[in-house]
This record gives sequence, structure tokens and C-alpha cells, in this order.
Amino acid sequence: MRDSASVSELQANPVVRVSSARRISTLLYARAKLRLALLLAAPVFWLGLVYIAALLAMFVTALYSVDSFTGDIRPGFNLDNIASLFTDPLYVNVTMRTLGVALLVTVVDVLIALPIAFFMAKVASPRLQRILVIAVLMPLWASYLVKAYAWRSVLSNTGLAQWLLQPLGLSTPGYGIPAVVITLGYLWLPYVILPIYAGLERVPNSLLEASSDLGAKTWATLRLVVFPMLVPAVIAGSIFSFSLSLGDYITVNIVGGPNQMLGNLVYTNIGTANNLPMAATVALVPVVIMFGYLAAVRRTGALDNL
Repeated sequence: MRDSASVSELQANPVVRVSSARRISTLLYARAKLRLALLLAAPVFWLGLVYIAALLAMFVTALYSVDSFTGDIRPGFNLDNIASLFTDPLYVNVTMRTLGVALLVTVVDVLIALPIAFFMAKVASPRLQRILVIAVLMPLWASYLVKAYAWRSVLSNTGLAQWLLQPLGLSTPGYGIPAVVITLGYLWLPYVILPIYAGLERVPNSLLEASSDLGAKTWATLRLVVFPMLVPAVIAGSIFSFSLSLGDYITVNIVGGPNQMLGNLVYTNIGTANNLPMAATVALVPVVIMFGYLAAVRRTGALDNL
């Protein structure tokens, strides 16, 4: 009886009380900008807290100094650490070595990735494409350390490289900068192949056929048609390999011999020297280099189509 009475009341009263959830839903539906702001609030807050705030804290720490007697950190405005980056031969040489290794790894990976990605996107059958994509992704399933130590074994004086090269009168490169480039190139190659492969998939086959119909040969088609459309994808892959190589310090410890990179100096200043301000100063170098690289790339307009 009570239910039938309430139903009759609702039918008699056309004004139905709207729940607060319904009001909020209606408000968000009517205000798209507010809806977008609420959706982005949490990730933007997390990004600002974890990334931007951490960068600011690192920059502030780089301006501190360490008491040479007690080893305590003294807050304050001090540019001695930053000056050391430009005057101390150790930091200058390691910075140039790290930059050179990152550039070389990026160039090698792009040169290897281009033909592989082109074959995957434009030559291979759909079934073979899936197999090749899985093959490219498979190294990512293995541990970073496992792959680095595998290359250490391959490049040793009694490893697979020595066994293959000895009949040709050659020898393994051993442990050093060439080994670091080889190992890092292998580690980051999938991150370069996949963006280029995705970029090539967006190149219409009709353009290649039209170029061929107009008399252009293979190299002319690649140079005048494919490469200009592929620049954003190549840049995307280069950002991965370049940035990851700049910040790496484990690989050089495993296959680099006595050589050091910027990551090693950060680790040494934190763990051995107990000099957190200098470690923060060195850690800012890859950040500044990447900001410069991204700014230079953006001026070319290549990032607009990513």
C-alpha cells in the first residue's frame, strides 16, 4: 500500500527531486572545459609534484655547497658547482664523452631501424608483420641487466665475438666505448624501430605507386617522398635513444671498462664522495641537453605532426 501511495504521489507531483549526482552530471555535461579540467587535475598534479617539483629541488640543491670539514650541506646561493662543470677537466671530458656516445647510439639505431621498419611496413605480408613486431618486442621482455651482461659475455676475449672474428683476422672490441655503443644500441633499438614503423604505416602506398609511375627510381622515391613524411617518426625514435643513453650509467659499468659517463659521476658523488650538491649539478646536464635538443627540434616544426 505504501509503495502504491508513493507512486501515486510521484505521478501527481511532476517536480521530481533530482539527486546531487544527477546535478553534477548535468553540470559537467554542460561545461566541457570544466569536465576537461577535472579529468586533467590528478595527472597534472602528480606530474607537477613528482617531476617539476623534483627538478626544481634538484636545481636548488645544485646551488648548495658542502662543508669541507664536517661534510654537512650548507644551503645558500653558490655557483661553484656549476663553474666546475666548465672548468674541471673531469666533468668536461665525461660530458663530451656522454654526449658523443648518445649521439652515436642514436645515429646507429636510426640507420639500423630504417630498413627494418620499411620492410615491416611496406614489404612484409600481414602475417609476417605480426611476427616481426613480436620479434622486435621480445628483447623488451628480458631484464636490462640480463641483456647487458649477455653482451659482456659476447664481447669478452673468449666470447662469441672473438670466436666469429678470429678467422677473419679481427678481434673483439673488448670493453670500452665501442662496447658501450653496441650494448646501448641493442638496448634502445626497439624504441626506435616501433615509432618509425608506425610512421611508415601512415605513408599511403598510393604515393609510392604514383612516384614510380612518374618515373622516380627507388632512391628518389625514398628521398623525396618517404623521408620527408618520416621525419617526425625518426625524431620520436631519436628522442628515446638519445635521452635514455644520456642518463644511463649501468651499461658503462658492465662493458665500459674504466670509462665513465654522467650517470656514473652522479652515483659517485652521492655514494662515495657524499656530495649531493655536485651530484645534483651533474644530473642537471642531461636535463639541459634534452631541453636544448627538444627546443631545436621544435623550431624545425617536426614535432607538430607527432
